[in-house]
Amino acid sequence: MKVLLVLTSHDQLGDTGLKTGFWLEELAAPYYGLKEAGVEITLASPLGGQPPLDPKSNEPSFQTDLTRRFELDPEATAALASTQVLSTVKAADFDAVFYPGGHGPLWDLAEDRDSITLIQDFLRSGKPTALVCHAPGVLRHVVNEEGTPVVAGKKVTGFANSEEEGVGLTDVVPFLVEDVLVEQGGIYSKGEDWASYVLQDGLLITGQNPGSSAEAADVLIKALAAQSA
Repeated sequence: MKVLLVLTSHDQLGDTGLKTGFWLEELAAPYYGLKEAGVEITLASPLGGQPPLDPKSNEPSFQTDLTRRFELDPEATAALASTQVLSTVKAADFDAVFYPGGHGPLWDLAEDRDSITLIQDFLRSGKPTALVCHAPGVLRHVVNEEGTPVVAGKKVTGFANSEEEGVGLTDVVPFLVEDVLVEQGGIYSKGEDWASYVLQDGLLITGQNPGSSAEAADVLIKALAAQSA
């Protein structure tokens, strides 16, 4: 089994002068969950090479056993430093795709034509597609073959408005994930702020927040196993 992990290349938090990027736990948890399930992992990002890490995600209060393991893992850090350029990867070469979040994807992946096409290709070819935290926001321009939003009528979750308010970035982000999923016709629901909450509706798997990363990966692994059974 081969799974593609797609990370952001965007490092500016709006006009705040602060840095953003991908959230470390949202990479580390699925990375090890998939790896231990025997999955071959490829990392990609719009610009390729080393994607920007949201520095906040590496603060002591947000570190986990898996983030510490990742940072001490030469194989993992080498893979992260040399992500493939997103425009060069094809859904046909993989069995599934997983999008970690962080605020970065709201600026680049949500508007990235290659990302939009890639997700459409995965879903239209019957392959599981998982997105966690802010990453479900990258579905905002993804459509079905008939041109309707891919989330319309689907049970979905993603970073809640209350969680964005909790981190004080409601007025900084280009859009709110919860609002966009609802506007696109998604059947949005959420669990408690910061608690793991994952939904699967057909091929689409969405997780609410960083704490949902491991569970989202587990659901993806089960979806892959069901397809290969």
